[in-house]
Amino acid sequence: MTTKTTAPVAKRVPTERTHHGDTFVDEYAWLAGKDDPETIAHLTAENAYTEARTAHLEKLREELFEETRRRTQETDLSVPTRKGGHWYYTRTVEGQQYGVHCRRAVRDGETVPPVSADGAPLDGEEVLLDGNLLAEGHDFFALGAFDVSPDGRWLAYSTDFAGDERFTLRIKDLSTGEVLADEVPDTFYGTAWSADATVLFYVTVDEAWRPDRVWRHTVGTPSGQDVVVHAEADERFWVGVELTRSERFVVIDIHSKVTSEVRVVPAANPTGEPAIVAPRRQGVEYAVEHHGHRFLILHNNGAEDFALAWTSADAPGDWVPLIDHSPGTRLEAVDAFENHLVVSLRTGGLTGLRVLPVGGGDPHDIDFPEPIYSVGLDANPEYRTTTVRMRYTSLVTPDSVYDYDLVTREMVLRRRKPVRPGPDGRAYDPADYEQHRDWALADDGTRVPISLVCRAGTPRDGSAPAVIYGYGSYEASMDPWFSVARLSLLDRGVIFAVAHIRGGGELGRRWYDEGKLLAKKNTFTDFVACARHLVKAGWTASDRLVARGASAGGLLMGAVANLAPDAFAGIVAQVPFVDALTSILDPSLPLTVTEWEEWGNPLDDPEVYAYMKGYTPYENVSAVDYPAILAVTSLNDTRVLYHEPAKWIARLREVAPRGDYLLKTEMGAGHGGPSGRYDAWREEAFINAWILDRLGRA
Repeated sequence: MTTKTTAPVAKRVPTERTHHGDTFVDEYAWLAGKDDPETIAHLTAENAYTEARTAHLEKLREELFEETRRRTQETDLSVPTRKGGHWYYTRTVEGQQYGVHCRRAVRDGETVPPVSADGAPLDGEEVLLDGNLLAEGHDFFALGAFDVSPDGRWLAYSTDFAGDERFTLRIKDLSTGEVLADEVPDTFYGTAWSADATVLFYVTVDEAWRPDRVWRHTVGTPSGQDVVVHAEADERFWVGVELTRSERFVVIDIHSKVTSEVRVVPAANPTGEPAIVAPRRQGVEYAVEHHGHRFLILHNNGAEDFALAWTSADAPGDWVPLIDHSPGTRLEAVDAFENHLVVSLRTGGLTGLRVLPVGGGDPHDIDFPEPIYSVGLDANPEYRTTTVRMRYTSLVTPDSVYDYDLVTREMVLRRRKPVRPGPDGRAYDPADYEQHRDWALADDGTRVPISLVCRAGTPRDGSAPAVIYGYGSYEASMDPWFSVARLSLLDRGVIFAVAHIRGGGELGRRWYDEGKLLAKKNTFTDFVACARHLVKAGWTASDRLVARGASAGGLLMGAVANLAPDAFAGIVAQVPFVDALTSILDPSLPLTVTEWEEWGNPLDDPEVYAYMKGYTPYENVSAVDYPAILAVTSLNDTRVLYHEPAKWIARLREVAPRGDYLLKTEMGAGHGGPSGRYDAWREEAFINAWILDRLGRA
């Protein structure tokens, strides 16, 4: 690639946008022309410039990549999960980008998941799908559906080779290995089988990328004969489909951001008319889980942090309480097994699991030893079981798989993800690292939690460099997670912090409500408060602090760059939603209408327009000294379109030309970035090398 030492200058083509008496001139709107050769030329020039500006980090990038590779057991095998007469698992092979999906028959008397030495194939293995073979000849590959029929004969799977999350659905006969002629293009996530495995339900999207239709396909027939089971006309709502664990019902979930409706079809009568469990009521959210003669209903009707009830499965009607609302304890999900219910919840900023025996017995919460952690149920496809599979991790504990006996309360560690020795040859030891929970004070007096991890003995005198990560939207919680790549930062003396800001769900539904719509700015001021607190508490200094966020967290990055540019030495914004107002004003764009209940509708509401106008990053760039900014995006992203960061970087260079701004575009990927694991490791190495350079640790 030819290096480019001067920043590309995007041409300026003034385009006016007028709403509610306000006119905004957008000089870079032309970059939205994805098929325009000038757009591609500009993005290519930006990539060349970024490569030239970071060429001095090439050796460090390779070191970071090799450190991740060295610490990872590349040939590996997941803990097998039992479903019917088979154990299902995924293998990875050294040198291969994608997983190999397999199963092996359960042997007589076999109750413990089989294991293999060093991730080798299990004896008697049957390969269902090899992602590496499917990906041959493609720069990008992702699976959407992977759904084995109840009788174990059919596999429904879907593939995406562009990154735009438009999947082609296929069916494989696992008894012969043949892929059927049945093929459905442009499907979305979500499938469900009928009880006799003759019918497959799936989802498609409309022109605005909203999942709006559930279809019924009969195995062995052309897709042109498929039947629409539900078509959702209200553009605020999207649909999903799944089969209950009991395999008794196909569930059609219909959701907006604040309202739900669930319809069910008996799996034994797949051509039956979907029955409504409870009609939609504005502001009432509920989810359904089948359990014996009843449907369990997790809902927020008069229960801000949700309550659990049940209604008859034969004739849904009144909701009978099971768990009353308890403010501060957010009920997030319920999983039903024949003789037990397991409720996923969070309280005090931490996740938890509560077991409820059916027909008597005291409920109990499962205890965990660390002060900061994340726990949740894993795949548990068996309905008649007394053992559940769970996943556990923390900032210092690698991903761990446990089996928990619901009767004896015995917890067995099945596997902890291996972390191989690093560059110094030493085995990974969690005791070499410290994790902490700290609290910042927001402008309005709200206490905001921060999770931190660092090498043991890291000084608290402000001399340590740090990275602060944030998201703060959609009630998504940034619970503690372990990262092999992060060890390369920690071992170079960097502190890693997660700001659990409002707009997320860490402290319940109110925490989310106080960071959305006309309270959205709390998300941004909370993050700045967390950054200021890290400095005040001696964790780091503002000239040694880099902020990082992605997607809606990229909006956060753009907003805090405008709000407090002096608080950071650098900012990493991945697939950033930085032109929020322009996008939310355009109902033809993917996701816009469904997003109005998250951000507000600036098209019809002048107050919302003015509020968003006050924080949307692209329109609030000013002539100040910004920290260095690295924006990373993908050309085929359908969630946050590539032109948002492309326009943002161009505007930063125009309005605040003294800054150091880089744009890196993946020309063949989507919202999640590169799809292969080695490509993803290289992407992370690129970002971490840039971060270390900004922190003076390169």
